[in-house]
Amino acid sequence: MKRFALFALGIFAVSASAPVRAQDDATAKAVLALPANLRDAATVIKWKSDFTYDTLKKGTSQLVCYDLTGYPKHQPFTVECTSTGNLDRVAQNLKFEAAGDKTKDMLDAAEKDGTRVKPQYGSVWYHFMGPDQEHARMHMTIAVPGATTQSTGLPDKAGQGGVWIMNAGTTTAHIMTPGE
Repeated sequence: MKRFALFALGIFAVSASAPVRAQDDATAKAVLALPANLRDAATVIKWKSDFTYDTLKKGTSQLVCYDLTGYPKHQPFTVECTSTGNLDRVAQNLKFEAAGDKTKDMLDAAEKDGTRVKPQYGSVWYHFMGPDQEHARMHMTIAVPGATTQSTGLPDKAGQGGVWIMNAGTTTAHIMTPGE
């Protein structure tokens, strides 16, 4: 009887730890977009179908990471991190992206009527994306909503060898960094 009880207890312990391991794996995957020295302090969330989220791990910094693998308009492997102050923007992006062919029209309309959620000025967006994790690439941008060449002195076109502003003058304006 003792052996059976120990066996049953062992089965329970293994099955109870499986969700914890899955959550640890999800947390470890989500922070891959960050430089290694920032990962431990980041919050990790999981987006839900209603564009709200559950917190998988509460961090100590203002950085938040999430997995967008399998989401519309995203590469097959996509993890992203940004400031917690940008979560409303991300939720709006996900909602618009879920509309499929109407995504661009919805984004343009929100930009035009002023309902487009602005990202935090100067916040960093870290992306790690690709056809799979092995072939994914890092990409980092800095949000500068409303910024223009005139307001920053930065060019609004690529190809001059340095950083540049993409989507200048919009809520989507961001500083692009050259290279991968």
